[in-house]
Amino acid sequence: MDADEKKKIIKLKYGEIATVGGSCCCSSECCGDISAEEVSKSLGYSGKEVSSVPEANLGLGCGNPTAFAELKEGDLVLDLGSGAGFDSFLAAQKVGNTGKVIGVDMTGEMVEKARANALKYGYPNVEFRLGDIEALPLEAGSVDVIISNCVINLAPDKEKVFREAFRVLKPGGRMYISDMVLLAELPEDLRENEELLVGCVAGAVLKEEYLGLLKDAGFAVEILEEDSGISDRQYGGLPVESLKLKALK
Repeated sequence: MDADEKKKIIKLKYGEIATVGGSCCCSSECCGDISAEEVSKSLGYSGKEVSSVPEANLGLGCGNPTAFAELKEGDLVLDLGSGAGFDSFLAAQKVGNTGKVIGVDMTGEMVEKARANALKYGYPNVEFRLGDIEALPLEAGSVDVIISNCVINLAPDKEKVFREAFRVLKPGGRMYISDMVLLAELPEDLRENEELLVGCVAGAVLKEEYLGLLKDAGFAVEILEEDSGISDRQYGGLPVESLKLKALK
């Protein structure tokens, strides 16, 4: 699959999830019948967080970046791959009325769902934009903080994602990521598996490569946590882990 084919597959699948619902960031063969609420709680979200905007929680994450993102009132936050808006809304609660959250997602159905959730639950300080995280629809040096939850693995060109993130951050800005990385190379047949692509595995890269791309983009990187247990909980024992990190401009 080339980059355009991958994006087409991802858009179709996540558009379907936005429309009819989803459970977790892996194939049904890995997850079974785990609910979105159960997945989120296993990743560290509290019951209060999960219930705050239930329609926005589709169980697609691999961590809880708002829990370690050190957000403060007045921050302008960018959510890369914002989906139905779950992390964006949690971030909005932390930055308050003087702050703002901008969510960017390439799936139209997700953006529509997120905007509807913002209206329903009263989040005037959240804006959702249709766009590609490889070419962000934001001005340079405009953002205080970036968060992203289990999305960058889906991007075919991660180098572009990190360079774009660096571009839109203000000097001294910071990025907090939860994402899937590989601990060993996958066989070619798994690399080309569509279910594993949309399930956040086939598009992932080795941890060392991921960290190297961040540093090449100009970031100073600090690993905060590595959750290898997610492999057995959600991914059928595949050689993956959820990496939580902080990147400073």
